[in-house]
Amino acid sequence: MRLPASLLAALLLAALFLFAAPQPASAQLFGGTENAGAEDSKSSGFFDPLLNLFNPQRAAEAGPPAPDATPYTVTIDIAGGDSALRDSVEAASNLQRLQARAPAGAAGLVRRALADRRDINAALYSAGYYGGIIRITLAGAAPDAPDIFERVEAARAQGPVPVRIDITAGPLFHFGRVAVLDAPTRRPLADAPSLARLRLVPGEPALATAVVRAEGALVDHWRGLGHPFARIAAKNVTADHASRTLDVTFLVAPGPFATFGRFTVSGADFLTPGFIEERIEIPPGTPYSPETLDRLRRRLLEYEAIASVRIHEAERLDADGSLPIRIEVSPRKPRYVGFGASYSSTEGSAINAYWGHRNLFGGGETLRLDAQVSWFGERSEAVPNADPFGYRIAASFTKPGIYTAQDDLVAQAAVLREVTNAYVREAATLLIGVRHRYSDKLSLQVSLDLEQSQVEDSTGTGDYGIIGVPFELTYDSTDSKLDPSRGWRALATVEPFAYLGDAGAGPTMFKGTVSTYHAFDEEKKLIFAGRLSAGSIIGAGLYDVPPQRRFYVGGGGSLRGYDYQSASPRNEEGIIIGGRSFFEASLEARLRVTDTIGIVPFFDMGSAFASEWPDFDGMKYAAGIGLRYYTAIGPLRLDLAFPLNPGPEDGSFGVYVSLGQAF
Repeated sequence: MRLPASLLAALLLAALFLFAAPQPASAQLFGGTENAGAEDSKSSGFFDPLLNLFNPQRAAEAGPPAPDATPYTVTIDIAGGDSALRDSVEAASNLQRLQARAPAGAAGLVRRALADRRDINAALYSAGYYGGIIRITLAGAAPDAPDIFERVEAARAQGPVPVRIDITAGPLFHFGRVAVLDAPTRRPLADAPSLARLRLVPGEPALATAVVRAEGALVDHWRGLGHPFARIAAKNVTADHASRTLDVTFLVAPGPFATFGRFTVSGADFLTPGFIEERIEIPPGTPYSPETLDRLRRRLLEYEAIASVRIHEAERLDADGSLPIRIEVSPRKPRYVGFGASYSSTEGSAINAYWGHRNLFGGGETLRLDAQVSWFGERSEAVPNADPFGYRIAASFTKPGIYTAQDDLVAQAAVLREVTNAYVREAATLLIGVRHRYSDKLSLQVSLDLEQSQVEDSTGTGDYGIIGVPFELTYDSTDSKLDPSRGWRALATVEPFAYLGDAGAGPTMFKGTVSTYHAFDEEKKLIFAGRLSAGSIIGAGLYDVPPQRRFYVGGGGSLRGYDYQSASPRNEEGIIIGGRSFFEASLEARLRVTDTIGIVPFFDMGSAFASEWPDFDGMKYAAGIGLRYYTAIGPLRLDLAFPLNPGPEDGSFGVYVSLGQAF
């Protein structure tokens, strides 16, 4: 979407105000989680949410002054370590982070200092320093000194209380002997994961966080092998100061191997009897697997009528070695309404309202009614005298399980008027089909595509009756709809037309998109994402294909930095006419700077072509930078893109705002 500067500023202010939120602080030490921010506060002021967006901890530091406030200054001196260690220590220190918010009285300052000793020690352990010495003084005295309160009060009378944190990091420890043993026999477990997989390789820095992660990874490993009651019976961690090594021994109790037993369902009385049971698809005797249960939970949550799915595993096995499972579901509110508005300097403005029902007849059926009015922001290139007013009245309906639990009926109908630079269309459309799910990743939809339309473009006005049979194959192995970090997505569409404009029977449209995602670390701080899209219409000449069925490239959904439809074939007068084929490619590096903020450099390329197959003549290229603010429902996206080889009709940049990643 292309936005003027004034509108962009308004959108940014609204987005930052709505989505800014403080983040809690915590520290971990070998599996223990402690609250490092015990003093709650609230931010205030009109611009505070904007500042909190880029510094979430600021919200924890702001707030009304404490009664009997005791201001202080803090000095941190660290001997040894590196800049990363200093950053970790400063992040762990409440005395440092909350310095701007003075504590209540001398007792409040002493409490902060005592908590800091624990939290800084945890930060040292997390970085692999087990011989560190921490000395904290308040007005020159230790926080547990007998006369500490008198010293703090005396210092406060003369100004801010001087606080010093002196740390000697000591040597960096490395992993020494690491063993994963069977708890009953104290012998090595043959099917244990490798130390490299656990990130506990001897000789590597002995980070405490690695030990904590390994504990969870071991439990997950054996549960994944069919042992639902796997646990760490004991853990021995010994720091050898002479050799500067950390020895770690895990005593694992895998527990018995199990299969899935009987499934029971509760809370599903808002659905037809047996709705959940028909979709469990896990036969008794199937080896136990947490991943199988997670796939079941995610599959059930795809039904809009279901708000939550809780899966409860029994505390013991049945006599046959099977594990009973109870599934508890809860409903969403069946009816909803909403409205929205959008603006683009090239695509125009629109206002829409909608009403929906998530469980129309009690069987998970969904119905949504949409009404939209739009106004094209400039004169259409193809139809300069066209009324810029547009509208769309639409209905979509889904009926789950029409033949089997894997078969869904889907239908979409619309009456619309559409104004673009390439054409003006008035149409009635209907798409009705059946979607069959082969697995949690793969599905196929076969539909009947009907359209009756009147379309005006640079060549005149035509009436089109279109009958098509689209086949859509979908594959999705990603871990998130709005913000994937791993996996693949693919959508392939083949649509033969029984009748297409004046071309008669025979033309066929092919279109496909493949995208992939790869996170380079467990924290998903860096993700590479790539997308390829291409399409072709064969069996008809360019002007035999109705304008609305041709391919167009350009805009936020395809080639950022270029106007909507602008990277498409034009006629002799320079008017956009669309093409019979297209190609698009995008590459993004999604880098998280903080837990809530990310930056995304990206590169796009693409064009539509008049030929049946892409000939890559006249390809357009663009590059840019994006900002992401990560929310609970998905990332808020702001992209700034620049065309690298613009033509005379192209602009100098494009700005795009949306919820969710670009692809």
